[in-house]
Order: sequence, then C-alpha cells, then structure tokens
Amino acid sequence: MSNQSNHPDANQSILAALYPFAEKPATVNTPNEAGNSQLDAALLQSITAKATDSIRVKEAFFNRHSADLLQAARYIADAYRQSGKLLTAGNGGSSCDAAHLAVEFMHPVTTGRKALPAINLSQDTAMITAVSNDVGVEHVLTRQLSALANSCDSLVVFSTSGNSANLVEACRKARSIGMRVIAFTGQSGGDIAAKQLADVCLKVPSDSIHRIQECHLACYHILWDLVHSLLADNPTAPLPSEEK
Repeated sequence: MSNQSNHPDANQSILAALYPFAEKPATVNTPNEAGNSQLDAALLQSITAKATDSIRVKEAFFNRHSADLLQAARYIADAYRQSGKLLTAGNGGSSCDAAHLAVEFMHPVTTGRKALPAINLSQDTAMITAVSNDVGVEHVLTRQLSALANSCDSLVVFSTSGNSANLVEACRKARSIGMRVIAFTGQSGGDIAAKQLADVCLKVPSDSIHRIQECHLACYHILWDLVHSLLADNPTAPLPSEEK
C-alpha cells in the first residue's frame, strides 16, 4: 500500500505549511555546449549575489538584535553561575547547529576557556525514535526535559520557521519548569514568537532558510564568547534582577 506522504506534491504541501515564507527554487534549464560559458557567468553572478545577501542579512540582524543576543548570553551565564547546564535542540540542519553550540561549551577551543556542561537533546537516536514511535514526535524533547532539566538550566532551540511542533512543545515545557529559553528563528519567529514561548527570540530577517542558518552560526559563536566573557568578569555574582 502506498504512503501518501511520500508523494512529491504531499511533501511540498507539508513543507509549505511549515515554511510559509520560504522562497521557491529558481528553474535552471540544461544548457548545451554553446551555453556553458553563459551558465558559468550566471552561476558566478549567483555566488556573488548569495554572498552579498548573506552579509546584508547578518548586518540587518545585528543592527536589530545585538542587545537581545547579549541578554541571551546573560541568561545562559546566570544559569551556569547557579550550577545549571545548557540544553540545546533543533531539527535537520538546525540539529547540527544545536550540536555545534553544545560542543563549543563542552570542548572550548580557545585557551583558558573553561569546559561547561551542555547537552544536545537532538543527538540520542534511540530516545528520539522510541518516543516518536510510542507517543509522537512532538514529545521527543519534552520527555528528555522532564528527566534531565531543572529550573537552573537554560534551553536554546534552533528553528528557522519557529513552527516545529517538537520545539514549540520543548519551549513550553522548559518555561513550565522555570528555565530560561532562547530561540533562534527566522522571519516572524512563527509559533514560538507568537505564543511568547521564549525569553529571547532572535529572528533573522530573511526568506531563505540558508541565509537564516548562516546567521545563526555567526550568532552562536558570538553567544559562546559573550557567555565566557560574562563569567570571567564576575564568575560568582548573580546577575541583577530583570526590571519589570
């Protein structure tokens, strides 16, 4: 019996619902030999355009969200001061960002930086497949948070759409525990932003998933450095209370 979800049109509908802002790929006709030089010129122009757009997106993001990024670093540093840990999560390419951020804290490559506890919740294949099979994919992170997290911890999620069900539920669960939540998203921030499920929602202003993820990479490298700088300046004192 065929699975309807494997049909290309069905897959496109699912992706369109998850990423309503995503751009449609450009159509490129197969060239003949005479057209190779024209294609090369067009592709070189495309490289320049993509690089320029990547820089533009990053500039727009940091002009708008630098103070938010610093606040996110303060929340994570405060968690570490309370002997908490960092938990990270994402799907697909964003799960690689979650893994990358966790390893930056666990295995710092800069001399003199202390190793700090960080767990990527997207890495345990047995746990993810077991929970997905038994109770549903939206619970794969909440089950782990129930077992591993406490109110002194912080959670960082990566979702280019902000609509991924498992990440939305993870943010909701973390907030119920009393954790600080930082979300790296794109565009409007999706459900995570609309439902106010993050203490800091860092929204990259782009329609391109690639540009969003490129900006996320720059952000969390800076975030890692900010956290260590905050801890080095005053490693034991708690952060001042947030003004209401």
